[in-house]
Amino acid sequence: MQERGPSISNTLLALAAFVVVAAGIKLAAVIVIPFFLSVFLAILAGPPVFWLHQHRVPRWLSILIVILSIGGFMGLVGTLAAASLSDFANSLPGYQARLQGQWEQALASLEGLLDTLGIRQIPDSVWDESDLDRLFGTAAQFAGATLLQFGNIITKTLMAVLTVTFMLLEAFRLPRKLQPLLEQSGRTWGQLEGFARSVQKYIAIKTLTSLVTGIAITLWVWLWGVDYAIFWGLLGFLLNFIPNIGSFIAAIPAVLMAIVQYGGGTALFVALGYVAINVVIGGVIEPQFMGDGVGLSPLVVFMSLVFWGFLLGPVGMLLSTPLTISVKIALEGYRDASWIATLIGSGKT
Repeated sequence: MQERGPSISNTLLALAAFVVVAAGIKLAAVIVIPFFLSVFLAILAGPPVFWLHQHRVPRWLSILIVILSIGGFMGLVGTLAAASLSDFANSLPGYQARLQGQWEQALASLEGLLDTLGIRQIPDSVWDESDLDRLFGTAAQFAGATLLQFGNIITKTLMAVLTVTFMLLEAFRLPRKLQPLLEQSGRTWGQLEGFARSVQKYIAIKTLTSLVTGIAITLWVWLWGVDYAIFWGLLGFLLNFIPNIGSFIAAIPAVLMAIVQYGGGTALFVALGYVAINVVIGGVIEPQFMGDGVGLSPLVVFMSLVFWGFLLGPVGMLLSTPLTISVKIALEGYRDASWIATLIGSGKT
């Protein structure tokens, strides 16, 4: 007897359930965001904890070593970001004055060109300096708000570290607890481990390539003498976790800083360096380690970025690919929903 695909009623029911779940996640974002961060930190921290425990390190000491490592790294990131932002705030009047000088010089050159061509000089009201002040102030506020969002991410991650500690303690008892449930659902512990390995692989490779990207950006902007080279590298490291557009967003403030300091020529070379770094690392090196990638089509990767970003903000954008991988693997285990997993997959076998 030929198997029938999902009925219209079942499909509509699934879509309705999807909308309800998405709305619930949106409303409970304050609770969901730390939980998601904790889960993925626990998945990433699990292998080193188990490795240490297998080498006769006591369970509590294994967890303590890994948690202190995570906390130390996040503390270092927060310290560097805070120091750079504080110094930038103190230097802001100087940058504004420098930009004002560049603006006046550009206007003088333009007016000289217009006079040479016999074109009537544009009234001074068109070049009102207060417009530049408002533009600079708006840009500074936007940059500050954006950096504050990522500062909140770091804060929430530090808060999630405590939750990760309890999750790692529970991980040693988890196989025994889940075994009866897995037997009832027809799944095996090996399938669950496969899911964890898939997420671990993605996060580990993405962390490594993001670290290399951040170091390369730091060296490149330092070579051109752009201020706050370490901070731009740190920003490149964090934003590289956002698929497709993160690396380009990271380039914008560094290029603007190069314009303020040295003008358009240096800024162009800084921008070209960003492009080269992202093409080499994101387009060549990362796919070599990822193999067939994350098992998602490029369109789904981009749409998941928009979807999770809408639900959870910047944290959702950072975790969009791991979250979508989790959903895909979960759907593959259910016969009635496996067709959805096939649609969002990369199509590679």
